[in-house]
Amino acid sequence: MDRLTELEAWLARSLPDRDLAIEPASADASFRRYFRVRSGQDSWIVMDAPPQHENCAAFVEVGRLLLAAGLNAPRVLAEDLTRGFLLLTDLGTTTFLQAMIQDRSVAPALFADAIAALVTWQSASREGVLAPYDEKLLRRELDLFPEWYLGRHLGLTLGPDERAVLDEIGGTLLANVLAQPRVFVHRDYMPRNLMVTDPNPGILDFQDAVYGPITYDVASLFRDAFLSWEEAESLDWAIRYWEQARRAGLPVASDFSLFYRDMEWMGMQRHLKVLGIFARLHYRDRKAGYLEDTPRFLGYVRGVAERYNALRGLVPLLDRVERRTPEAGYTF
Repeated sequence: MDRLTELEAWLARSLPDRDLAIEPASADASFRRYFRVRSGQDSWIVMDAPPQHENCAAFVEVGRLLLAAGLNAPRVLAEDLTRGFLLLTDLGTTTFLQAMIQDRSVAPALFADAIAALVTWQSASREGVLAPYDEKLLRRELDLFPEWYLGRHLGLTLGPDERAVLDEIGGTLLANVLAQPRVFVHRDYMPRNLMVTDPNPGILDFQDAVYGPITYDVASLFRDAFLSWEEAESLDWAIRYWEQARRAGLPVASDFSLFYRDMEWMGMQRHLKVLGIFARLHYRDRKAGYLEDTPRFLGYVRGVAERYNALRGLVPLLDRVERRTPEAGYTF
């Protein structure tokens, strides 16, 4: 029996005595698939997460944490963790990303709701509940950039000096990140995973949540994988988050410039990781389309590298990646 047939049989048992229509709802970068199930005016979402690849229990656990914090996450109506099936409430069809692409003028109001929800989520943080976002995991993520983006995608072999600079900058980033105050981290808190709902936002794709750096989700929100904003806009939203976080008693830096530096350095770690992940999705997992967004991430990385002397050693490697003429004084 294939998984879709097995899923349909499970749904018939979970929603008995109903005429059910099943249609694809979305797919993501993992092995998970989502279907929308309709019966008359009612609708639900069913997650198909093969247990050999995905951890449904983590989704259930983090979802309960979000709901306990008073946030709008899908409620689990039925579960079969052995098979990897979950029946969930339906948060609708419009993501923040879709709404913003259709009309960018809605962005300030949507980001205001996203900021308020993020502060609420972080305020609910407790140590020992979620796995730590530790040095081992952070380093493993950074290694995706040279392995998959530079090596596999671009076919670049790093020279000893380039490798040494990349290692040094990675160490600088991790020292900063690991020194930051720690809170609940959604780990993919961006407009694609936030739904336009009432109350707003509906929060999705939270199963990889960890206990880690306070700036991670802020960087994810304002330095998005699929939509770019003018620097003045993202700076204004970062200030609004920082002000609300301080009022809520969250442990952000008292000096905004220090908070913003931490956010940018956290963002660079994430963007280098995502460059590697997008290349891996293309070559290993045969998922098309992600590499098209890598220039956006290279732009984020370059902007941060050029702003901070401690990270500027990365610029010559970026010049090589983007086939730019190196600046005088910044060659290897």
